Amino acid sequence: MSFDRLNSLEAQPTMRRDEDPQYRDDPAFDQLAESLGNQIFTLTSNISRLSNQIALLGTKRDTERVRERVHNILEETRAGFKDVGEGIKKLQTWEDVNPSQKWTQQKLSSQFKANLDEFQTVQRSALEKQRASTVAARAAMGDGDALVTDDDVQLQQQQLQEQPQLADQGEVDFQETLIIEREAEIRNIEQSVGELNELFRDVAHIVHEQGGQLDIISENVENVTHDTRGANVELRSASRYQKNARTKACCLLVILAVILAIIVLAVVLG
Repeated sequence: MSFDRLNSLEAQPTMRRDEDPQYRDDPAFDQLAESLGNQIFTLTSNISRLSNQIALLGTKRDTERVRERVHNILEETRAGFKDVGEGIKKLQTWEDVNPSQKWTQQKLSSQFKANLDEFQTVQRSALEKQRASTVAARAAMGDGDALVTDDDVQLQQQQLQEQPQLADQGEVDFQETLIIEREAEIRNIEQSVGELNELFRDVAHIVHEQGGQLDIISENVENVTHDTRGANVELRSASRYQKNARTKACCLLVILAVILAIIVLAVVLG
């Protein structure tokens, strides 16, 4: 189910809530849906900020401050996705939902699924850059246990050329600490990707199940629109026929009046 489909449904004329008992207000549902919508908007903003910061990794603008921001935004966004995921599941199990609420459920689920998919892609990008940076740093320190792939050779050579030939023990210890921190961040990202993959599958299943329901709603809306247009045509035709019938009746009355007048005159004159 695409967003274009959702937007087309949103654009369709809808019945006022006070005109149909099926569309009665549900304050608790509306409050939860509004809260989830605001949280999803925040997650979208976080993903954009995160993408901008990750783009700096491995460049001349790569600093510990940048890596700290990446770490903080990742942590904040992961927690946000887990919270919203629980809210989405709660919204999907809401009892006695009407067609309008079903549409809201599907819309929020689809938006959440799309954002989660994008966040997973951004996380994998951060993971790849963290791994490349760690491999290069270990190679620069002369760690023979570092695994270097063909894709990392050029980056490692550049890092080696930029390293001072001699470093005191304090600098070596500092670099080793940074490497350990980066490896811990790599493990953290890997764990997060796995956890959010499970959440992604759950929401994808929900979206798939409700896709059929939304198709039915869409078909019903389109049928109502078609029937309304047909009824409008029929009403116009009926109005036109009624007008023609009135015109014919008036003509007949005039003719009858003229005939009656002639008969009356003939009787009087005779």
